[in-house]
Amino acid sequence: MLGPRPTMAGPAETNHAPLTAPGATRAMEAVLERVLEDRLRQARETDAVFARETADRVAAFVRRGGKRLRTAFVWCGWRAAGGSGDTGAVLRTGAALELLQACALIHDDVMDGSPLRRGAAAMHVDFARDHPAGPAGGSAGPFGTSAAVLAGDLALAWADDLLTETALASPYGARLHEEWRAMRTEMVAGQYRDLRAQASGSSGAEEALTIAVLKSARYTVARPLALGAALAGADARTVGALRAAGRCAGLAFQLRDDLLGAFGDPALTGKPADEDLRSRKLTPLLAAAVRLAEAAGDRDAAAVLAPDADARPGHTVDRMRAALERTGARAEVEARIADLAATGVRHFEATGAAPGVRREFAALVERASGLAPRHAEEFV
Repeated sequence: MLGPRPTMAGPAETNHAPLTAPGATRAMEAVLERVLEDRLRQARETDAVFARETADRVAAFVRRGGKRLRTAFVWCGWRAAGGSGDTGAVLRTGAALELLQACALIHDDVMDGSPLRRGAAAMHVDFARDHPAGPAGGSAGPFGTSAAVLAGDLALAWADDLLTETALASPYGARLHEEWRAMRTEMVAGQYRDLRAQASGSSGAEEALTIAVLKSARYTVARPLALGAALAGADARTVGALRAAGRCAGLAFQLRDDLLGAFGDPALTGKPADEDLRSRKLTPLLAAAVRLAEAAGDRDAAAVLAPDADARPGHTVDRMRAALERTGARAEVEARIADLAATGVRHFEATGAAPGVRREFAALVERASGLAPRHAEEFV
């Protein structure tokens, strides 16, 4: 059992001021930078080539950022549960989540064959470009894939080390570690169900929902809220309200991501806009479109959206987008996002959190779910 140890926080990790969620996110960046510098130093001491070609790449990927939403949700969970004072454990937990996210994205891009991430070449593509060709060096593709798997493993190791250090220094370390352990298992389960659905050609709505919840919804919102609550020693009522809020808000986030995967602008999202459609990845959006097409007798839409449809080049993706619009699937998912976001905010209010924290959570949910902001003034 993980028990309390003296806290070893540095100056950037200790802040007794009443931070906001954006303030916590900015403070987490400083903590993350300190962690990366420490891990890179250890990598250089281990092996110079490994440090230069792998560890440096992982650090650069993490530094390129992302939405950094998970830290803000950790903070919201901590504050909703009565957390105050030293924010060191909250910030370090947020940094660990960013490292875990790097692992998830690197491995996800390998499995999906995605060429782009965060506006740059995906990790396996970047490694392949620098393939050290030799007489028996093999081809660049397999090298890039294998190296990227190792890079993702390294990010996971860094994340686990940081979370473990944080848990050992916290009086609530056992609870923190249990939430982390469950989250990692859910992530793997969701990724496997995603792979399995693609291999089997599934288009079922229930399976699509299961994948969305396991792979993203819990990991993005529900577990970060619970991690923050664990650091404050939350009672069962508060944890229950946070879990309910996180499930709804997290699913709203994933549904928005599905829409961006089909209709988004790569210049804004940093990833291809037609990848999910070309691969016919099972999402609640696609499952809704198939259901609606079949109910309306729209044979053309059903045919172009079917898992076994010909993936002919040219206008196939455009036809799929048109089908998503024509069947009403896009509009249905938009409406569901709004409903889920509102329900998530209501569940969060049941924690009894202070009004300012409730407003910040609502602003975060709006941001994550891509809704028109009503609380923008609270998130600056």
